[in-house]
Amino acid sequence: MDHYDLVVIGSGPAGQKAAIAAAKLGKKAAVIERRDMVGGVCINTGTIPSKTMREAVLYLTGLNQRELYGQSYRLKTDITVGDLSARTSHVVGKEIDVIQNQLSRNRVALLIGNARFLGPHEIEVESIGGDHKNITFDHAVIAVGTKPARPASVEFDGATIVDSDQILGMNRVPQSMVVVGAGVIGIEYASMFAALGTKVTVVERRVSMLDFVDREIVEALQYQLRDRGVTFRFGESVKMVEKHTSGTVTILESGKKVPADTVLYSAGRQGVTEELGVAAAGLEGDNRGRLEVDDRFRTAVPHIYAVGDVIGFPALASTAMEQGRRAAYDAFGEPVGETDSSKHPIGIYSIPEISFVGKTEDELTAANVPFEVGVARYRELARGTIMGDAYGMLKLLVDAQDRSILGVHVFGSNAAELVHIGQTVMGCGGTIDYLVDAVFNYPTLAEGYKVAALDAVNKMRAIARVTGAGNGYELGAE
Repeated sequence: MDHYDLVVIGSGPAGQKAAIAAAKLGKKAAVIERRDMVGGVCINTGTIPSKTMREAVLYLTGLNQRELYGQSYRLKTDITVGDLSARTSHVVGKEIDVIQNQLSRNRVALLIGNARFLGPHEIEVESIGGDHKNITFDHAVIAVGTKPARPASVEFDGATIVDSDQILGMNRVPQSMVVVGAGVIGIEYASMFAALGTKVTVVERRVSMLDFVDREIVEALQYQLRDRGVTFRFGESVKMVEKHTSGTVTILESGKKVPADTVLYSAGRQGVTEELGVAAAGLEGDNRGRLEVDDRFRTAVPHIYAVGDVIGFPALASTAMEQGRRAAYDAFGEPVGETDSSKHPIGIYSIPEISFVGKTEDELTAANVPFEVGVARYRELARGTIMGDAYGMLKLLVDAQDRSILGVHVFGSNAAELVHIGQTVMGCGGTIDYLVDAVFNYPTLAEGYKVAALDAVNKMRAIARVTGAGNGYELGAE
């Protein structure tokens, strides 16, 4: 029976980093993964294929060029699923090769099969052919991720009624679609299909969407989506979905009926711990299959860790990678620096995209924190005009007393890239004055940081001028 210092179940971003971190520490590590899922949900059905599809949509529709060439501009008139999947298949294949090469290069064993705990230090691996192999371990990391939550009352068929893992396998671009759930995944796909010309209706039982995002940013996104024909049904729940030969009818609890070619259910995700037999290891998942961990990512059984989506929010590949690394380091007593999760960025790859780090205006207001707002709009930046982005914006929230940056919110092209400048300044304890004094390449979108910083400082100057006193509003070097 093979024995490992660390066994990782799942080869997604969290599992990869945990196994490789252990290998770098000179430990014998193994990753267990199903045959068709090397790279996990992230590579095969989640983050990578959906973001690749987004790039294909932007390119083929010519959406970002319409400000320059007119609203009728389109690179390809009749866009098919084949056009979208060709790019996706290429990228997914490349990424799987990269992962396999990284594991091999670091001498991490890749065990293909389904894992099941037999005890707190033993796992059974069942291969695709039905063979069974038992392995033992000193430490384990559960990084199995999640699967779409499926209501029992809905008849999923993978073509007409689909979940977020099945949507990439559709055989055609629908003329109309109902998206159930206005969470991150639902909004990302709603925006992509709206860009393709699909008539999209979003049904959400809550009265608003993306509650953790700054309200001004959400309103900007809703305006853009409505402009592309998206209809929002907030405060509505789905009673049932009828499937007919010519399409579907989604019946809401209020009695409304919404016809569509396709229905996408994106109403949360479920951890996949039950099939692992975690009870045999002394663990128990919650009602959504998630595991509870401490601040070191240890479960109730201290030598077994859990990381990534299976432990819940924020369920991002970026945070999962860091969780995996930290779990492996903790298992083997390797020191690791402190991290402030409040300064981890969040990216939403809608069209247009959103990214932010730190606090929102509503959070600061609720906490009675005095702050000032500085805004830069893409249409006022030369780079924004060159790119044809007339709607993008960058917003800084600044502490009115010590001038520290409390939040950075970006909406528009390259938002997920741009946010890292603000994240770095925040992480290093910088103030708004650093951005005022900094010199950025011109023309760039990054120049927006200086514009937004000056906007905030000028508002502080106006207050200081009226009050005739400093009180934290002294001007920085400008």
